[in-house]
Amino acid sequence: MQPHAVLASLGPRDRDGFALLSAPAVPRPERYALGRSLRQGVPRSALAAWSPSNRRIGAVESVIATNEGRVSRLVPVRIGRMSASPYAFLRGAAALHTADFATLPATGIRPVICGDAHLGNFGFYASPERELVFDLNDFDEAHPGAWEWDLRRLTASIWVAGRDNSATEEQCRTAVAQCVDAYRRHLERLAEEPLLARSFERIGAQELHAGAPRKSSRKAVKSAARKARRRTSDRALPRFTQRDGAERSLVTEPPLITRPDPAQYERILAALDEYLRTLPPHWARVVGGYRVVDVAHKVVGVGSVGLRAYIALCEGSGADDVLFLQLKQARRSVVAPYVHGDDAWHAHQGQRVVEYQQALQTVSDPLLGWTTVGDRQYYVRQFRDMKGAIVLDGIDAATLADYAAVCGRLLAKGHARTSGASMISGYIGGGGKMRQAMGRFARAYADQTERDFDELTGAIRRGVLPCEPGV
Repeated sequence: MQPHAVLASLGPRDRDGFALLSAPAVPRPERYALGRSLRQGVPRSALAAWSPSNRRIGAVESVIATNEGRVSRLVPVRIGRMSASPYAFLRGAAALHTADFATLPATGIRPVICGDAHLGNFGFYASPERELVFDLNDFDEAHPGAWEWDLRRLTASIWVAGRDNSATEEQCRTAVAQCVDAYRRHLERLAEEPLLARSFERIGAQELHAGAPRKSSRKAVKSAARKARRRTSDRALPRFTQRDGAERSLVTEPPLITRPDPAQYERILAALDEYLRTLPPHWARVVGGYRVVDVAHKVVGVGSVGLRAYIALCEGSGADDVLFLQLKQARRSVVAPYVHGDDAWHAHQGQRVVEYQQALQTVSDPLLGWTTVGDRQYYVRQFRDMKGAIVLDGIDAATLADYAAVCGRLLAKGHARTSGASMISGYIGGGGKMRQAMGRFARAYADQTERDFDELTGAIRRGVLPCEPGV
């Protein structure tokens, strides 16, 4: 069954693939049955397939293509960060992976997906009630798309991260299996829940710690949560600001933290005023009580290096009442071309990121909004909002498997919040065939990632790609 036929079988839909309120609901048993029927066209065993012959674009060619439009002086920094390890390469290769995955078998069920669901894109952040929660936390590529693409990228990242940390192949297989099993079990449970109930489920720091099955996992959670709680605006003051008399300003650390020219500074100020219009009224009034005292460009991440990202230091009722806002450039999702071709489906990419983040996360930063600076689109969020992550460097195999299961559960929760939970659950079934298929795929694609990494480092040695390692 083709993707459009899957949606058509569920009745009228809007452009995001969601049912209309005026349309009759399709009973859950029929949705399960539809999911099971998709096995005829796409056997679960078919999801194991990967061959380099599927390639549409080479690894180096993809890196060069995705460098287009970035700040040219930062491209060597991006290449340097991607060249640190196969896992670092994987983090920056969402466009390459989506191009690969789009050639592979898929059921046609298209919820909103993360589009960049690797192990490092799950983490802690503060809820509006200032409680520490754990969830997906990167949505630059979020878009309606094949659920299999998220699961493929996540399981491949598990195998690659495992190898980077000296896990055996069997230990990598076990970690992938735990991820897939957690995804299946949680999706199956949520599919039985009322639609509204699915929207309230979340994992807090205490629950994550209490549910960790072994001491090493509990230690990793406790350490990450403790660091996250310290990552707040007031604690960022000594790290990112300096005083000149009574005035406070952001520090500069070229090439990672630099000051925009005066004209760009004024454009950013105007854009932040426009950003307030995208917030709910209460939060617009709260943020409007602050004033911007300085702005700097700050490099972030791996895949995002070279895109424009600014931090704005804002002061409220006093010098110690501070708020850091981040403006991050939003471009068209890497998923979009394989779903809509050349159609410009979203008028504002910052708005896309915000809306799909709110769709996938149970609770989100209340200050999420969007704006435009010049001819570039941005989303805006808090820069220091108790964000933190489980450290993967040096993680042991048992802890990796526990963490992989948490990520599988959260990915299922995100997909179930948007569309297709009953159909996906019906398609997966008892899980054995899915577990085997994704295990085989993850290993094969980990091999491919290592070949891609070797191609990247070879291009650096030959001078094809500029590289600034360690920056």
